[in-house]
Amino acid sequence: MARQFVWRVIFGLCSLLAGLVPVAGAMAHEGHDHGAPATPQATTLAPRAEAASADFELVAVLRDGTLAIHLDRFADNTPVEDATIELDTPEGSQTAKPTQPGTYSVPAPFAARPGAHDLAFTVTAGGTADVLAATLIAPEVPAPAEPSATAPAALALLGGSQLGLLSGVIIGFLAAILVMSLRRRTAALVLATGLGLASVAFPPSAQAADAPKPSTRDAAQRLPDGSVIVPKPSQRILGVRTIVTASGSHARTVELPGRVVPDANASGLVQTAVGGRLAPPQGGFKPLGTKVAAGEILAFVHPPIGASDLKDLEQQGYELDQQIAIVKRRYERLSAIQNAVTRREVEETEIELKGLQTRRATLERVQREPEALRAPVAGVIATSDAVAGQMADPNTVVFRIIAPDRLWVEALGFSPDVGRSGASGRLSDGRSVTLAFLGAGISDRSQALPLQFSVTAGAEQLRPGQFLTVLAEAGAPRAGIAIPRTAVVRGANGQTIVYEHVTAERFMAREVKTEPLDAGRVLVVAGLPPGRRVVTDGAELIDQIR
Repeated sequence: MARQFVWRVIFGLCSLLAGLVPVAGAMAHEGHDHGAPATPQATTLAPRAEAASADFELVAVLRDGTLAIHLDRFADNTPVEDATIELDTPEGSQTAKPTQPGTYSVPAPFAARPGAHDLAFTVTAGGTADVLAATLIAPEVPAPAEPSATAPAALALLGGSQLGLLSGVIIGFLAAILVMSLRRRTAALVLATGLGLASVAFPPSAQAADAPKPSTRDAAQRLPDGSVIVPKPSQRILGVRTIVTASGSHARTVELPGRVVPDANASGLVQTAVGGRLAPPQGGFKPLGTKVAAGEILAFVHPPIGASDLKDLEQQGYELDQQIAIVKRRYERLSAIQNAVTRREVEETEIELKGLQTRRATLERVQREPEALRAPVAGVIATSDAVAGQMADPNTVVFRIIAPDRLWVEALGFSPDVGRSGASGRLSDGRSVTLAFLGAGISDRSQALPLQFSVTAGAEQLRPGQFLTVLAEAGAPRAGIAIPRTAVVRGANGQTIVYEHVTAERFMAREVKTEPLDAGRVLVVAGLPPGRRVVTDGAELIDQIR
């Protein structure tokens, strides 16, 4: 009977060895993927305390015996700088020191004792004082893990080299058992030896030494309920800003295609009256973007004169010279005998002489002086086609002058009353400009009417010919919540959502229904009650956190 029991033990240990050898081989080949990766450990946050009032929002984070205090404005989430923070603790009062804009630090020796600690923060900033109360729960020091008596737990802690060594030990143990069975040793000795081997192979301290420790690194993460945890340092990096929603009545708006055009009263064309050869003024042609004054000479046009025309001009010059000489002699004679002639004859002769001299000077100027092209208005040179020596036809546009701070927007609408009460323009990059209604045309442009608006704010962002979207007020007012367009993002399934700032570091996605309001805002008509804090800057970045 003892011999049969021994052989049964040997058979069981061989089965155990057959199961251990493949495991050892698989674990010994490091760097190879032999299965699905383990589920990553969830990131935990360091101990912290939160407090908020109508003016401030505060988060105190405990790390390495120090409290890092993050102070922001409650309404817009902007960091509060140059604030004075007095901390009342169970061990007395302390003053926090600034470390970064909106961040302060103070030692926290009381946090060495685990448990709840009641804290009071007295904040003074910009003439506003407030007291914020919070409770900090200091964690307990984790106790050493109890050793596990089960073989699978021990096997999970062993590496590939340890399992290989264990296999060799078991082979030697089987050989020893075979020898003892031949010498008719008892099964009790076999079992005692096996238990001793197990205690050596699986030491109780292995599990406690290699147990993973929880992480206290603060990291943004999305919770199972869809909310997002964004620690205060991460909010500073992302530039998260908020507003407090309020319901109101807003006029309906329609979107119209528009184009920027120059102000007709602050722009002009420089054209040639007669054909000729272009020549630069003193200093040369002015480059694009140069500011010019009204009446400033920009170019000259030398009209070409043919051979026959030149002979005619010379003949007219000879005739004028002859007439001037005759009238001049007569004037001199009459002036010498003023007592014998009337004063009228003398004056008529003098006037005739001056007229002939003027005609002669004009004829000389036509042959020598070119036509001067002058700026009709003050502004900057927007376009230029001036080239020295170029032959320009009559009515050729050489320069175009535009005042960049005086621009209009021309849009196409279907009602002459659209935009009379207010309008704005939105560019393709999200910038907006303020518009004022000027007038509406009565001509039909593909069943649309031309509407003109003047740019009252933001003209420095525009250029003539640039396209934009005009949002003009039309129709009866609507009730809703106006929020910036940057607050609205698209969810994974295409729904329109905004992120509500629920607590100091927690954000919740809210599905909303919106309608266009103006160039920079949309109107929330459903899904968001008033009095909530909504993220306006950084919503796109928060939506990408997983």
